[in-house]
Amino acid sequence: MTRQLRAVRTRQALVTAAASEFDRSGYAGAALNRVCRAAGITMGALTFHFATKGELASAVQMQGLAITRAALADLPAGRVPALHRAIDVTLELARLLEEEPAVRSAARLSRERPDEDLAWSMSWIAALQDLFGQAYRDGQLHAAVRPEDLATLSRFLILGAEDRARAEGSRSGSEPREPGAVEEVRQMWGIIQRGICGPSRGEPA
Repeated sequence: MTRQLRAVRTRQALVTAAASEFDRSGYAGAALNRVCRAAGITMGALTFHFATKGELASAVQMQGLAITRAALADLPAGRVPALHRAIDVTLELARLLEEEPAVRSAARLSRERPDEDLAWSMSWIAALQDLFGQAYRDGQLHAAVRPEDLATLSRFLILGAEDRARAEGSRSGSEPREPGAVEEVRQMWGIIQRGICGPSRGEPA
């Protein structure tokens, strides 16, 4: 194995271990010695790649952003109505929060390090706003429903999905399983659509 390849693998191992640590403990509570222990890498190797905890956190956030953008880019578009595509985006975000520690860390660190210009919502909020706007123009939404309000609502749904995903990750194997983040978001949209989609514009209330 070449030195360059070893360096790449070491760096990725550190980011992977740090993602779980930041997800579990937050920025202030994260300990670099736990990151090193989880990655099987010395503190000297860590500081060679990341001089500060902040640099390591930024690397985790960038990975979470990259994973999210790639997953959303792979969602099918085709002739799916804009509102359904927007809902699919939130369901995919919930899935990522359930399955990807780097995504959960990116979401958490965005709140705990708001001045770092690495907000996780940057990877999806604009797309959601555009889709809700298109749904409104296509007549899929009740005339009184504002697309920007649906974007705000989606933020709260995703925040709830993050909380559920983190709670599920810390649950012991012996505890009963509750509906996961994806299923909860799906259920919420089932309720929400009854209010935002009818009556259609031009139809009597």
